[in-house]
Amino acid sequence: MSLRRFFVRCKFLCLLLVALFLTIACQPPSPQSGSQTSGTGESVFLNGTGATFPLFLYQRWFSEYNQAHPNVQINYQPVGSAAGIQQVIAGTVDFGASDIAMSDEEMAQVEQGVVLLPMTAGSIAITYNLPGVGSGLKLSREAYTEIFLGKISQWNDPKIAELNPDLSLPKQPISLVHRSDGSGTTAAFTAHLSDISDDWQKTVGSGLSVQWPAGVGIKSNAGVSAQIQQAEGTIGYVEYSYAQQLGLATAALENQAGEYVLPTLEATASALSQVEMPEDLRTFITDPDGADAYPIVTYSWLLAYQTYADANKAEALKSVIQWALMEGQSFSEELGYVPLPKDVAEKAMAAAEQIAS
Repeated sequence: MSLRRFFVRCKFLCLLLVALFLTIACQPPSPQSGSQTSGTGESVFLNGTGATFPLFLYQRWFSEYNQAHPNVQINYQPVGSAAGIQQVIAGTVDFGASDIAMSDEEMAQVEQGVVLLPMTAGSIAITYNLPGVGSGLKLSREAYTEIFLGKISQWNDPKIAELNPDLSLPKQPISLVHRSDGSGTTAAFTAHLSDISDDWQKTVGSGLSVQWPAGVGIKSNAGVSAQIQQAEGTIGYVEYSYAQQLGLATAALENQAGEYVLPTLEATASALSQVEMPEDLRTFITDPDGADAYPIVTYSWLLAYQTYADANKAEALKSVIQWALMEGQSFSEELGYVPLPKDVAEKAMAAAEQIAS
């Protein structure tokens, strides 16, 4: 390992520990901790919570924006998409985040109204820790579904070994991990499995939380990533940016066209290009077309209120969102995310105009 890669890895591990601490220890902030008015140039504090999927990009955005606008400080707690939606409904945060768009029923519970804004996109990687086996382990749709159903429990199972004849797969139990918290990553992952497998659809289904038939539950993308890194024989699913930053091995999954594709940024962008974002900015990409498309991808949404009691918060949040949708997209690829397609960014910019006081 090069010295530069060693320091990058150490930096990411520090971020991972911070994310784990926040996921376990943080409580929703009090609505009283909002802006402090003092006239022109006043300080504005924005509190948000929700998805762990966009954590590294949000951290970068909010830091960069604060450097350019020191009077605006943004606190984001990565506690899962379900918590993000719940706290927006409860009105205890200034914004939320989720990797699954809010439903009509959920939005109807928010008196101030909700603006759903796709802010970034990425893929969900199946990652593993198998000594001597780097990225590229081929998993058919049947194989990875049956692994998460608990039907394939050994690494040298014929359904894996036959696809990977050049690999020496050990006769070792598969240690399966999955999310235990309400997770948009889980929602996107299980929606895909439900789409490609009648067995999965009938026995497990999809959602922010499901009754897993096998494996051990762990909170957050950061928690699952840490467990996979430290335990040999482990497999799980995480947002690609975590796998990229931590150097986890990722599987090449069989897509709808029968091709085996790694979760690269190019393959993710190809998958996203197959679906047009509707006017309500809610889309679910459960099994994209295209020979070079990675099969498990999702957008990630910021959940803002339409109306804020504090005009300064409304103005500051709108400014942050507009900056992130334009200049902020330039930080996406280095952190493992896919920049929004131009038409999606433009639709989100237009939707952000609904934010008012």
